[in-house]
Formats: sequence, C-alpha cells, structure tokens
Amino acid sequence: MESIISRITVDPTVCHGKPTIRGSRLMVATILELLSAEMTYDELMEDYPSLQKEDIQACLLYR
Repeated sequence: MESIISRITVDPTVCHGKPTIRGSRLMVATILELLSAEMTYDELMEDYPSLQKEDIQACLLYR
C-alpha cells in the first residue's frame, strides 16, 4: 500500500514547482485555503470531480 503523502508531487514544470495533487494542477495550498474557508470534503469533491477524499487527507498531512 502506497503512502497517502505520495499523492502530492512537486515538479518545477507544474505550477512553478508548488506542491500539487498528483496528476493535476490542483495545488495543495488551494485545497488548504478552501478547507480553512470551511468548505467540506463533499463540497470540494463536487467542485473538483477528480479529487478524492485521500487527496484532501494528503494535503492536510503535507502541510
């Protein structure tokens, strides 16, 4: 079983090297900002259909 944190990648050619969710351009900082604005997991996954619960958890662990 892979580590949940491996869902986060840093690539200098994607989003200026900022941490993103693997396979997307969705930045960890964006997810954390939305969570701090009291957006729920379900709301996030509705707005970003490719997002999975484990991706959100990985963002929280990464910070």
